[in-house]
Amino acid sequence: MAQISNLVIDQGADFSVEIQYKNDDGTVKDITGYTARSQMRRSYYSTSNTAFTAAITNASIGQLELSLTSNQTNSLKSGRYVYDVEVVDTSSKVTRILEGIVTVMPGVTK
Repeated sequence: MAQISNLVIDQGADFSVEIQYKNDDGTVKDITGYTARSQMRRSYYSTSNTAFTAAITNASIGQLELSLTSNQTNSLKSGRYVYDVEVVDTSSKVTRILEGIVTVMPGVTK
């Protein structure tokens, strides 16, 4: 089952967050050879999405980074979104490791 973590993104600012994938017993998961992907949508049923850049930054300790550029966050409408993070292992098995709510806070400075 995926962990739940809610995110806050400032509209118009660069965004990044580090994630560490762990086994059920709390030890770090080695994700060497894995790929990661992540999207946010206004609702689970929305057809449009914003894809996070999901990069594995240290595979041996299960470390990933999700990021968006300031141009990407500037194009988001303020409000609530849903998101998830999936990893794909070397045998193409997909596992959802994280999910939650994203709150986009409106910006003033343009």
